[in-house]
Amino acid sequence: MSLDALFDQLKHPNPNLRDRAALEIAEKRDETTIPRLMEILNAEDVMFRRAAVKVLGVIGPAALLVLSEGLLQNPDPVVRASCAKAIAQCATNYDEGAITESTIAALKSGTSDENPVVHLASVMALGQVGKPAFEVMTDILRDGDNVAVAVAIVNALGSSGDERAISVLQALSKDETVDPYVSEMATSALPRLDQMINYKKFNG
Repeated sequence: MSLDALFDQLKHPNPNLRDRAALEIAEKRDETTIPRLMEILNAEDVMFRRAAVKVLGVIGPAALLVLSEGLLQNPDPVVRASCAKAIAQCATNYDEGAITESTIAALKSGTSDENPVVHLASVMALGQVGKPAFEVMTDILRDGDNVAVAVAIVNALGSSGDERAISVLQALSKDETVDPYVSEMATSALPRLDQMINYKKFNG
C-alpha cells in the first residue's frame, strides 16, 4: 500500500486499521512523512490528529527535533499540545534515554505555556520521560507557581517508581508554605510511589 493510501487510512473509523496504518507509515516513511504528519496536528478531525500523534510517537527519535520546535514555536495551541503528546508517545515507545536533553528542555518550557492544555500535556510528557526528567520536574515544583502543574508533577512522580521522588514528596507533604492541595496530593502519592518502586524491584 502506498504512503498516500496509508495516510488516508489514518482517518478510518476502525481503530485496528488506523493502528496498522500508523505502524506501516513509520516503517515506510520518506523525507515527506514527518512534515505531512506535522500538518495533520492542526486538523479539525480529532481522530485524524490523534492518529498522527501516534505515528510520530512510533517514529520516535527522528521526529523529536521537529516536535520540540513545534512545541516551542507553533502559534496554534492545539499543535503545541499535540507535539507534547507525541513526545510522550516517543518516551513510551522507546527506552529511557531516547528523549534528548533539548527535548526535555522544550517540555520544561511547555509547562509554562499560557494555554493550560499545553502545559499539562508537557507535564504528562515529562512524567513519561521518567528518570531523565526528574531534576526538571523538581525544578518546576520548586520554582513554579501554577497549582495545576504542581499537582500534575506530583502525580507523575508518584507513578515514576523513582526512589529519589520519596524525599521530594515527603517534603511537600509537610511543607506548610505550599498550596494545601499540592501537599495533600503529595501525601496520597507516597503509597503509590512505594508500590511502583516495589513493583520495579520485583519485575526488574
